[in-house]
Amino acid sequence: MKKHGPGKVYLVGAGPGDPGLITVRGKYLLERAEVVIYDYLASPRLLRHIPKDAELVYAGKKGGVQHTHTQEEINQMLVDFALQGKMVVRLKGGDPFIFGRGGEELQQLAAAGVPFEVVPGVTSATAAATYAGIPITHRDYTASVAFITGHEDPTKENSNVDWARLATGAGTLVIYMGIKNLPIIVDHLISNGRNPKTPVAVVRWASTPEQQSVVATLDTIVEVVRENGIKPPSLVIVGEVVKLRDTIDWFEKRPLFGKRIIVTRTREQASDLVAGLEEAGADCLEYSTINIQPADSYEILDSELERLDEYHWIVFTSLNGVDYFFQRLYARGMDARNLKGPGIAVVGKSTAELLLKYGVKADLIPSASYTGEGLAESLLDQGVEGRNILIARAELSREILPETLRGAGARVTVAPVYKNVPPRGRKDVLRAELENGKVDMVTFTSSSTVKNFLTMVDAVDQQELERLMDGVKIAAIGPITAKTVTDSGLKVDIQPPIYTIPELIQAIVQYYAEIRI
Repeated sequence: MKKHGPGKVYLVGAGPGDPGLITVRGKYLLERAEVVIYDYLASPRLLRHIPKDAELVYAGKKGGVQHTHTQEEINQMLVDFALQGKMVVRLKGGDPFIFGRGGEELQQLAAAGVPFEVVPGVTSATAAATYAGIPITHRDYTASVAFITGHEDPTKENSNVDWARLATGAGTLVIYMGIKNLPIIVDHLISNGRNPKTPVAVVRWASTPEQQSVVATLDTIVEVVRENGIKPPSLVIVGEVVKLRDTIDWFEKRPLFGKRIIVTRTREQASDLVAGLEEAGADCLEYSTINIQPADSYEILDSELERLDEYHWIVFTSLNGVDYFFQRLYARGMDARNLKGPGIAVVGKSTAELLLKYGVKADLIPSASYTGEGLAESLLDQGVEGRNILIARAELSREILPETLRGAGARVTVAPVYKNVPPRGRKDVLRAELENGKVDMVTFTSSSTVKNFLTMVDAVDQQELERLMDGVKIAAIGPITAKTVTDSGLKVDIQPPIYTIPELIQAIVQYYAEIRI
């Protein structure tokens, strides 16, 4: 349906960097946007919320770098898209009205008669202080705070910043975009009466895994910043409250803070692993090494679905096996009620939990080892001789389970329900991450993730593979996955005693905790 009249522009604060800090209202609007014009400081991960058919426009601006679009061009784009009847989200880092030039953009919209709305965001000043463990106000230290732009040259004539009054007029000073002019800012604060020994913190990339903080005093901070290579985007916090960082720093003390970990699990199944690692402070790089697709043929499964009542056991060896089995079951006009006869066996607790979502409770879960071997052993304990067993699994899976059951006298039918293939793309990006030496760990949750990871890395020989993986720790979820790693000539550093995602996360946290001791 054709829209009548102008659309609407939503000026949305993206927050300081952590995508979790966007407001509920901001996320709601992103999910419905037709056009998104976003800034350099807005987390790219927020763009996952937008519809697939939305138009994306990057309008990033970095200090000292030629801008993608001028402010005037951005203003005009907002007007033009809105006059086309579009729902436009202007996504800006931090808060739009705190040194974000949001007011200028809205003035242009108002002049053009375009409807607009503003959604506040967590401003970088409060985020930088909070994530550095510094309360910008505290009853024992100060009851006043001032936000100041450091982007303006303090030496220019007719400055908008009254340094003479600000130097001692507020207990805490938070200076945005102040790195380039930091020597001049420090000189003005000291010359206007601020104690040279006042504590100062500088926080770079606040609230993100790349956060870097340094603390000094007003008379030494310039040198400390230089020595530590602190560059924009950074905020400067001046005041006695900085002393509290020693006591309440929490973000940078998380057990995996600063660790860059590659997650190779399928994108659909990586969320729990990524969430757990990020909660502990890790910077997760998602490189799905498996692309799950339907099986090439459902001839076997379709045939066996017609005689489910003849089976004693139906066996699921993975989450994907459950999903694709039920997709086919539903496509055939059947549902969970058709599974009332056979017993249901699964490889582990996660598979059992997913099965419950389809309305089916597992009758058998291995008590110790969540592997094909562990599942086979548990089934053998039930007695399988003469029993009919249907295994729904991936194409080209290991044969240990069906062979073991057949060896014990069971009549086993293997029905492929899905296949996994190496995903296309991102190969060069993955190699670049390894080449730059900034990857701390790679996690593997199945043998397929190992094999496909090696395919994506595409090392010409074992020597190049070892060079690329030099210094990179490897975490494998269980012994089968670990064996695939060692068979490739690499070393496994971490393997949890119980083969689940929560246990894998705990093992990784424990590994780094022991290193620090």
